[in-house]
Amino acid sequence: MCYRKRLVGEFITDLIVNGRLIVELKAVQTLTAIHEVQLVNYLTATKMDKGLLLHFGADRLEFKKKFRIYKP
Repeated sequence: MCYRKRLVGEFITDLIVNGRLIVELKAVQTLTAIHEVQLVNYLTATKMDKGLLLHFGADRLEFKKKFRIYKP
């Protein structure tokens, strides 16, 4: 990640689909707001608009859609 053309941090996304969708995979007991914020930060850093948070740690698969620009 760059700020004013200087490298200020690095991150690794779990999946990027067709250069348009970031998929973040989690296998924790409970999803928290921090997990959602992490995905939105990835969207902001990459300037991608759509993200999907997949949670495999619950009794059944959970997912949440996230957008870089707020969509109610």
